[in-house]
Amino acid sequence: MQTLLIALGAGILYLVAYHTYGKYLARKIFKLDPAATAPSVEVNDRKDYVPTAKMVVFGHHFTSIAGTGPIVGPAIAVIWGWVPALLWVLFGSILIGAVHDFGALVVSMRNRGQTVGDISGRVLNPRIRLLFLFILFMALTIVLAIFGLVIAVVFQQYPAAIFPCVVQIPLAVAIGLYLHRKGINLLVPSLIALALMYVSVALGDVGLLGAFNTALSQWPLWAWIAVLLVYSYIASVLPVWVLLQPRDFINSLQLLTALALVVLGLFAAAFFGGAPVEGSEARPALEIAAPAFQASDLGAPLLFPFLFITIACGAISGFHCLVSSGTSSKQLKCETDAQFVGYGSMLTEGFLATLVILACVAGLGLGIGDGAGGTLLGIDAFNARYASWGAAGGLGAKVGAFVDGSANFLKAMGLPGGFAIALMGVLVSSFAATTLDTACRLQRYVVQELSSTFVRRKRDGSVALSANPFTWLSNAHGATLFAVTVAFIMAAVPAGDAEWAWANVGKGGLILWPMFGATNQLLGGLAFLVIAFWMWRRRLPVWFIVVPTVFMLIMPAWAMTHQLFVQGVGMEESWLGAETKNWPLIFIGLVTLALEIWMVTEALLAWPRAKGILEEALEPLRPAASPESEGGRSC
Repeated sequence: MQTLLIALGAGILYLVAYHTYGKYLARKIFKLDPAATAPSVEVNDRKDYVPTAKMVVFGHHFTSIAGTGPIVGPAIAVIWGWVPALLWVLFGSILIGAVHDFGALVVSMRNRGQTVGDISGRVLNPRIRLLFLFILFMALTIVLAIFGLVIAVVFQQYPAAIFPCVVQIPLAVAIGLYLHRKGINLLVPSLIALALMYVSVALGDVGLLGAFNTALSQWPLWAWIAVLLVYSYIASVLPVWVLLQPRDFINSLQLLTALALVVLGLFAAAFFGGAPVEGSEARPALEIAAPAFQASDLGAPLLFPFLFITIACGAISGFHCLVSSGTSSKQLKCETDAQFVGYGSMLTEGFLATLVILACVAGLGLGIGDGAGGTLLGIDAFNARYASWGAAGGLGAKVGAFVDGSANFLKAMGLPGGFAIALMGVLVSSFAATTLDTACRLQRYVVQELSSTFVRRKRDGSVALSANPFTWLSNAHGATLFAVTVAFIMAAVPAGDAEWAWANVGKGGLILWPMFGATNQLLGGLAFLVIAFWMWRRRLPVWFIVVPTVFMLIMPAWAMTHQLFVQGVGMEESWLGAETKNWPLIFIGLVTLALEIWMVTEALLAWPRAKGILEEALEPLRPAASPESEGGRSC
């Protein structure tokens, strides 16, 4: 019953936070105005800027920010004990993460949908803009290189998840094209698509569909990564209404219904126990099997600061500022929708992370296989997955702990085991896929913004044709091609001491993965810095943002310094002290740390002079990009 009460308490806490603190920020701090012209209406290029209903944008935003981060982070962080992990998720998401996402979304909407990186050049200084954009480029390259690997690993572990994820794409394109022509509501066709996906999950191991899934699950990693990057390229250059919006809306319905089933399963397990184990009619009781607090004697790094970079997306993630300011701000048609999308999506993700924690610390205890035909229950099941930091830290182990634990909740309702596991595999891979193509679109924006610094323009704003090598990066196709090419090269490099062989191609993202947590959280701190400067220049209150800003600048810097010079995550030696040095990791880690120090120093010097002094205004829209007549102010 304790597990159920935690889930219910978390849900109630998030609802209260949304209607109190979230509403306070919307009305008293940001003063959202329903009469304001949103960037999607002002620019409306029918490609990236498209006025869209808030429920559709919520679907895109939630599925994009809730990649595998709120799953793999909490799934490993419970090794320090479930209480620290739960507290960080609950209060981090309410007081830091949701404020970060909401603030980045509002600031971007009031700067014509510019990304946080571009805005930093005006509210701080142009040097900050370049430094910020370089950090964004490195972080997004890691995301593109690693998330393809995540999806490929999930497909290999859970073949029944392949077809439901693949079939989303043609369904979404068909729905997007149909709705664009007919102008009808997205809900009904999306529900039909959702039903088809659930049928494909149920039939994932049957007949031709099962053979299809099995065949694709045997593809090598590099083939999956290549296909996924090609898909990301296509998805990121298409208008958002063709694929991104309908696919993400379908995904959001699928993911939210799957989470609802997990909650219902939790109710069933709390009142009736888990599904009977093989050879017995007794139903195991639902109870938290993991320790509340755990000393770091399992090879895990220090609780401080590593808990706060291990659990990223479930509490706060710097990647979210890119979604808020990169795609969502260009689609919301009403400024007052920002609270629902920015603040509400993060609280929903926090609830997801809460369920992940409960699945790992209580769901696993309802029974997992011991590898010899038997079943492990309770603390034995937990210890089998969390015997050490190394055992829990592998990608397959992280995903597997959540999938098996949450599937046990579903099986408590009487759902077949194969269906339950496949459904959770679809949930993980769908989250990862939406993050992958959104990240590709965001990387395209970053590359275009960086290249614009070095491209000469004519008086009318058009690109001057010349021998400038950066010119081709200023258009959508060139920038996206560059982004996916760099990501594939990164992914293709064998990780560690592995030899160059086809079997090892695809794991290159793991080279830089150890620093992703710190880099990701550093982005959050830097985004807070931009939001704080924007508010400071307008004499708006900044008290609520100062502590999160300082906290999110200190924690990742502390973690990265510890990894570089003292002791790395899961290693006895630091990165610099290791016998076999990972030089790309060391170089980028040192550069990132130096860039943070530089940016913070610049910010501290600029802060006293910025109060009440507005930044340079945006240039007026060129006639070619004038607002479309259709759409209007529709709040």
